[in-house]
Amino acid sequence: MLREAGIGSGGKDRCAQVPDEPGGEMQHDTSDYQVKLNGQRTKVIASLLYLRYSKRRYLKFYRVFKRFVMKCFLHEALMFWEHSAAKCIIDNTNLARLRGSGSQAVIVLEMVAFARQYGFQFICHEIGHSNRKAGNQRGFWTVETNFLPGRSFASLEDLNQQAKVWATERMEHRAVGKARLIPAKAFEHEGHYLQPLPRHLPAPYQVHKPVVDQYGYVALGGNHYWVPGNHRPDVKVLEYADHLKIYRCRELLAEYPLPADGVKQQRYSPPGQPQPKYRPRPRKRDSRYEEQRLRALGEEVEAYLNYALKAAGIQRHRFLRELFAFSRQVTSVVLVKMAERALRYRIVNMDALRRIAWYCMSQEGLPLPEAEVDENLQQRPAYQQGYLTEEPDLSIYDDMFQQTGDQDEGPSEESEEQDG
Repeated sequence: MLREAGIGSGGKDRCAQVPDEPGGEMQHDTSDYQVKLNGQRTKVIASLLYLRYSKRRYLKFYRVFKRFVMKCFLHEALMFWEHSAAKCIIDNTNLARLRGSGSQAVIVLEMVAFARQYGFQFICHEIGHSNRKAGNQRGFWTVETNFLPGRSFASLEDLNQQAKVWATERMEHRAVGKARLIPAKAFEHEGHYLQPLPRHLPAPYQVHKPVVDQYGYVALGGNHYWVPGNHRPDVKVLEYADHLKIYRCRELLAEYPLPADGVKQQRYSPPGQPQPKYRPRPRKRDSRYEEQRLRALGEEVEAYLNYALKAAGIQRHRFLRELFAFSRQVTSVVLVKMAERALRYRIVNMDALRRIAWYCMSQEGLPLPEAEVDENLQQRPAYQQGYLTEEPDLSIYDDMFQQTGDQDEGPSEESEEQDG
């Protein structure tokens, strides 16, 4: 009865029907996919912008999708269309929403200012009303059933290039829906109702203030970029979607295109200028040496590494360094037996591996590793010099202990008589 009276629960409201008007709204959403890039299955995030009336789409894939990436994607899509709708329907994502949900949602001021430049505003649909942007959801279904099947991608750049051609060329001249609407022709009519965008709109960027190292490089995104000059000034790096600029006191020092996806530990200098004399000190070191030494210990250790390095959540370089350091503390026989037992029980935790090694040493009667002692220790000059020195005078410590003992014995008999 309480539920029927609407007491204690708000219930579910009916969805409102919004008229399909030209220039009325556009819709944005993201979806995760597992795509093979160069033969390796990789998780990517698809971002899709959809014009409701003309059914135009703009599609792009990313490794990660955060607020800055969202701004870069919307800028790229809207500048490609050269128009924007008055509203952008989104879900209750934290990338644009500060608090609340649906009609009560409060948009982040940063995103409000960004949308104002392009003449639209963000609107969150109600929770559970995902059909409010059904055109966008239908677009993702088309991506899953039409774009991804039967295609191969060499890299993320190749994936985005094919996605752009598919969304902006092939799908725009293909009849859509029961009305057999062609998006390119419908956009010619809708363009009169959209907000035209000037070409001079600045692209979004984020500011970094890195430290110039002693060799004249700044590190960003795992790569190193040369700062022209002979000093180490305080610089400001503006990172855009596809390039970066290095400024000092509002003076542009250098501009570099961002490297391709997955490129790390590379150094870049301005084209047309001589290469810098020194190289940056690498901040990260791989573990190829440790892995090579471990695999040389035997087939059992190699089989265990083949399993452990593919385990979910494992930090490859850290795990290899810790395992190699531990291999220097035990004998090779113990390490082989530990690897066999760890592979049998699918263990990749270093603390558990140490306990397994101790178990193998204690249960099977294996001898503990003996410490290496140099037999010529007494012949070293440092030993001879210390052997001939005089013995230290430690009597000061005896006096200190005697004074401490006197204080612990309490007051003397003479002091007690005086008190009496």
